[in-house]
Amino acid sequence: MRTGDSTTVDVPESSAVPKGKATVVTVAKQKGGWKRGVAIFDFILRLGAIVAALAAASTMGTSGETLPFFTQFFQFQANYNDLPTFQFFVIAMAIVAGYLVLSLPFSIVSIVRPHAIGPRLLLLILDTVALTLNTSAAAAAAAIVYLAHNGNSNTNWLAICQQFGGFCQKVSGAVVASFVSVVVFIFLILLSALAIRRV
Repeated sequence: MRTGDSTTVDVPESSAVPKGKATVVTVAKQKGGWKRGVAIFDFILRLGAIVAALAAASTMGTSGETLPFFTQFFQFQANYNDLPTFQFFVIAMAIVAGYLVLSLPFSIVSIVRPHAIGPRLLLLILDTVALTLNTSAAAAAAAIVYLAHNGNSNTNWLAICQQFGGFCQKVSGAVVASFVSVVVFIFLILLSALAIRRV
């Protein structure tokens, strides 16, 4: 339209994406990117927890020492089979490691579909159960390792680590590895809760 010396040009509004919808799409993409990053970190932590749990189970399962001085009738040896607590530890850590391996596909689904609540909720519940089993096994084994190192004069528990140094070193390492997986589980649960939370 022309009026005098001034020219006015009418420019139609872009009808491709309405203003309100564009804002919603941008916010959704930002949320999806953030949740995808959390899911990738979750997957990496699970791999680390698998290594820690397998290391704990295998180290405890192969712990054993026989003292060099023995006779035909007497042998002084220490083995994880001698204590039911250590047997429980090996079984529990093997279960935890197996669960972590089976949870990897659900973690991958959370990476591919970061907005999906179902896999996240399932992982949150199962991680809590696995954390409970892991903590109980680690705490029980830690109590026996403490007695092996320090003994208890009130109950006539003798400290055996002066004689069985190699055995005590291995079982102590297994307990440390199990507590590492406990810490990783705590982070996994926090990440799942954070991803489920609707922002």
